[in-house]
Amino acid sequence: MREGQAKVLSHDELKRVYAVAAASRNGNRDVCIIDFSFRLGLRVKEIAALMLDDILDGNGKVRDSFHLKADQAKGDKGRTIYLTNKKLRKNLEAYLAERWNDPNRHLFKSQKTAFSANTMQMLIKRLYEKAGIKGAKSHSGRRTFATRLIEAGYDIKSVSVLMGHSSIQTTSRYINENPVRLGQMIANL
Repeated sequence: MREGQAKVLSHDELKRVYAVAAASRNGNRDVCIIDFSFRLGLRVKEIAALMLDDILDGNGKVRDSFHLKADQAKGDKGRTIYLTNKKLRKNLEAYLAERWNDPNRHLFKSQKTAFSANTMQMLIKRLYEKAGIKGAKSHSGRRTFATRLIEAGYDIKSVSVLMGHSSIQTTSRYINENPVRLGQMIANL
């Protein structure tokens, strides 16, 4: 990990963050925010900018995918986000069930108003601290997303597309080297 880079979380650290999020006062919301970071690789700014209309179709059902608009993303570069993960969908539907009559159109809200990128970042930091994870930042979900996809055998070009990067060189900076995996690769030749 380079100086200043957000930590990539281990499986156990991820479990702790989810447990802390689920036990919070806004458990379903906080679990979904963690999902959008770790399972979708979204930036804090992107999560905070999401509207209900982005993820729901005309019948109020969760879409399989949606287009993250350029003004919601970094560098005014939109991309397709896939809501196909079964755990994410289950968590999202539980959260949305709490909001069925809420007139606020932002997907995630803090108290009565929408999150700003800064307040979203502070919430995620608080969840990491409560989980006892040192070195984690709001970008840890995004880095963990990229690293896990590469470790699962997906090609870097596809991961780059999912992350909204123009270059695979940018994506490569997100991925943690895993010495155990590297050793296994050589052992299996």
